[in-house]
Amino acid sequence: MWPPDESQQQESREGEEGVAEVLGPLLPAQALRGSTLFVTAHPDDAVRGASWLLRHSPHAHVVHLTPGTPGAHAHVLEQASFEALSLAGLGPDRLLSLGTMERTASEELVPLTECLVALLKALRPTLLVVHPYEGGHPDHDAAAFISHAAVALLVRSGRTPPSLLEMAVPACGHLGPHPPGFQATRDDRPVATVALSTGDRALKRRMLACHASPGWESGSASRAPEHYRLAPRYDFTRPPRAGRLLYEVPTPGMTAVRWRRLARRALEQLKLTEASAH
Repeated sequence: MWPPDESQQQESREGEEGVAEVLGPLLPAQALRGSTLFVTAHPDDAVRGASWLLRHSPHAHVVHLTPGTPGAHAHVLEQASFEALSLAGLGPDRLLSLGTMERTASEELVPLTECLVALLKALRPTLLVVHPYEGGHPDHDAAAFISHAAVALLVRSGRTPPSLLEMAVPACGHLGPHPPGFQATRDDRPVATVALSTGDRALKRRMLACHASPGWESGSASRAPEHYRLAPRYDFTRPPRAGRLLYEVPTPGMTAVRWRRLARRALEQLKLTEASAH
């Protein structure tokens, strides 16, 4: 890779200042002084929800729970992730996968949490960018669970945990598309909204094109603002919101009741009464 020219270096410095300006009011100062780890359910989630922050986090790692599809197609998706991250200036060594399969993460909450704890100890990020617990997709909720549970386990062991910053990742399920932004929580937090520049939109469009998700219209997705907030405290044994969840279906599969049953069992096995943000 060729070294960046002077204009690119200046853009990088401006980007770092922009991150501090945008996220500084939401986070403790130390959260922006170290490295960042993005914990996502699927390979393209970090691009969909946080391409701006990804672009301006030169020391970041991205870990996803699932490659999205078992078999040979998983390799194709992994290569797409490498290509997308390279556009943000991140090499292939910055991408990690926990190796579970699509829609099975909720059944593996304990081992996934333990793997994430090990990663946090090894990488020592000061900022963890995560999914909210909203019922938009069972894998998204599983990623939220293991992030909060891993932080709680670090706190219990006497370690300083990273701050949890949520990204709003659009999801679509049985009941239709998720509306833009965050859903309301019981303790609403301030939200930082980033209106993407022309360059940011062009880059996000190229990154999304690497993934080429079926049914995903990258033009409108790349134009939409991105939203970030400090993660609220969650009780994963309770519904994230009133009403039916996007992934809840009347046929056998993942339902809200089953998801919470799995979460409760995982909390018991991890000896955590509640996996909450700290």
